[in-house]
Amino acid sequence: MSFFQTLRDDYNRHGRSLTEPAFVSLAVYRYGRWAIQRKNRVARAVANKFYAVLKFFILNVTKVWIPPQVQLGEDFHIIHAEGSLSIHPDVVIGDRCGVMHNVTIGTNMRGGAPVIGDDVFIGVNSTVLGKIRIGDRVRIGANTAVSTNVPSDSVVVGSPAKIYPSLPIFAAKKKAPGNE
Repeated sequence: MSFFQTLRDDYNRHGRSLTEPAFVSLAVYRYGRWAIQRKNRVARAVANKFYAVLKFFILNVTKVWIPPQVQLGEDFHIIHAEGSLSIHPDVVIGDRCGVMHNVTIGTNMRGGAPVIGDDVFIGVNSTVLGKIRIGDRVRIGANTAVSTNVPSDSVVVGSPAKIYPSLPIFAAKKKAPGNE
């Protein structure tokens, strides 16, 4: 997908407003990602200098920190950008991930960063720390501290996190006759 198509999708997903903090933060992230991928050394240096200026102002206004090294899947959604969002540069996030405000993903205290699957939701005030794997279709509740691997189709709540192995809707489909 092209840079401009991705920006257009982000714009539509985040309320079709150029002043929406979530959209602005993602636009700066997308530009930073584009800048570090320039093959020409001079073009990359100029683009990165402009990114640094954008990042300085936007980070202080929105409190959303997504380094350009982060690998975001398609349809990443910052649901509320009223608080802070901090993502470690080595994090990999799958498609259709939704993140609330006041969330931290990864840490600078030790090596490794989380790998998050597709269709994951991360609730407000949650932390996902360490070199862990979050499976597909996982729901992480508000105020949850996750520091262990989480299997797909799970709900995680609490601090420390308690993992409930399967969402009821998916469990019902697995047990239905003919779905074995």
